[in-house]
Amino acid sequence: MTPVLVLWIWVAVVVLALIILGAAAATLLGRLGGLRRAAAGLQRRQAEAMRLQQSADTLAQSLLGLQQRAETLQDRLASIGAAARPR
Repeated sequence: MTPVLVLWIWVAVVVLALIILGAAAATLLGRLGGLRRAAAGLQRRQAEAMRLQQSADTLAQSLLGLQQRAETLQDRLASIGAAARPR
């Protein structure tokens, strides 16, 4: 084989490799858009979950206060009931 023919074979191999690399890069870049949208959706869900967690914490605090008030009321009713019983 002549050196010129070997050179053209190497050029063809390099060009073919660049075409394959370009096609793979185009496919990858196309998928990155979908990944970006998915990541944004996950961030929105995380923010919503954090808001829900804060609401749940507030509700738990309210329920705790309500439970304490109910216990106080039960104690008062028991005291009233004990005082109202004849001896």
